[in-house]
Amino acid sequence: MDFNDTPEEAAFRKEVRAWLEQNTEPKNPDEATDESSDSVTEDDVKVAKAWQKKKADAGWACMRWPKEFGGRGATSIQQVIWNQEEGKRKTPSDIFGITHGMCGPTVMTHGTDEQRKQWIPGMLTGENVWCQLFSEPAAGSDLAGLRMTAVRDGDDWVVNGQKIWTTGAQIADWGILVVRSDPNVPKHKGLTYFVINMHAPGVEVRPIHQINGGRAFNEVFFTDVRIPDAHRLDDVGNGWRVALTTLMNERASIGGGGGGAAMKDLIELAKRIEIDGRRAIDDSAVKERLADFMVRARGLRYTGLRSLTALSHGKTPGPEASMGKLVGAVLGQDMAEFGVELQGMAGGAYDPTSSEDGGAWQARFLGFPGLRIAGGTDEVLRNIIAERVLGLPPEIRVDKTVPFKDIPTGA
Repeated sequence: MDFNDTPEEAAFRKEVRAWLEQNTEPKNPDEATDESSDSVTEDDVKVAKAWQKKKADAGWACMRWPKEFGGRGATSIQQVIWNQEEGKRKTPSDIFGITHGMCGPTVMTHGTDEQRKQWIPGMLTGENVWCQLFSEPAAGSDLAGLRMTAVRDGDDWVVNGQKIWTTGAQIADWGILVVRSDPNVPKHKGLTYFVINMHAPGVEVRPIHQINGGRAFNEVFFTDVRIPDAHRLDDVGNGWRVALTTLMNERASIGGGGGGAAMKDLIELAKRIEIDGRRAIDDSAVKERLADFMVRARGLRYTGLRSLTALSHGKTPGPEASMGKLVGAVLGQDMAEFGVELQGMAGGAYDPTSSEDGGAWQARFLGFPGLRIAGGTDEVLRNIIAERVLGLPPEIRVDKTVPFKDIPTGA
């Protein structure tokens, strides 16, 4: 592995750093990471949209997008460098992760020229926020088992049903939506993909109040919502193919963080907390746990660096990116649990005004189970790694050739 910038990368990093220094303030490196809530206010949205517009005007928005869509046609490693440098600065909440990481690439790949002209510019400049409407209450991790319906009515489609765990639906202007348009064919073949106006009549968004206080996830209900056929992406019945494009971009955008910032915070917490009259970090059992976390975090970090090295050399990363989320989410949950455990009886209280680090450990502890579901559950990711990386036989699926209407529901 080569952790050093090439001369070209170093020059690019210098350019990025200079612009950010002129337009932002540095973060305090000693400040604990705040994960007490992932809720977003109206003011947060306004500030984030203004920051996105500023980046777009300066040519720093959606850098990996092709130049024809307003990007820079940048390399993957240039995007990584930007992310690294922007992460060191005080910037608004990122409300465009789904917009730019999933919706934009999907519209570029499967949309018509007219559709791209209609929606891509507003994504780039931050005018519009998008959400991804995939999961349903009865489908679980089997996206192809969704039951939300779309029925053709002239130049429109009438959709009815429910989606759940939709991140950012409460602030979204547009959404990407996959629904069942034909129940008489096998489940993967009866899906169609649309772009939907989230302010259309019949769309109802209900925030899900999470146990950690956040309200980023939502239920979305659709009652006789009309979608113009002009808002359909790709052909009727090709929804599964379009959805795979979205999912591949989703996995790539989530990845694994490596636990670096949380590791630093956990060590600082162990220095402050006392066990039997002495610092927790001086206890041998605590040291052993911290060492285990450090090894796992470093392993995840260096595995990620292998991907960066491949990107820097113009190569395609291996299975490291697929494993990042699976390993990182489990590590993050284990570290959060230990952070609460270190606080003893006080760890049972979640109070941002009196808890250690503003209640960040309690928030992490309560929030990480959701992260182990978002973007693919642990079980789904293990299946993907087993089948596509290790080459193991796939699970037996008896429903892939059966018309969807004939699949038993257990009702």
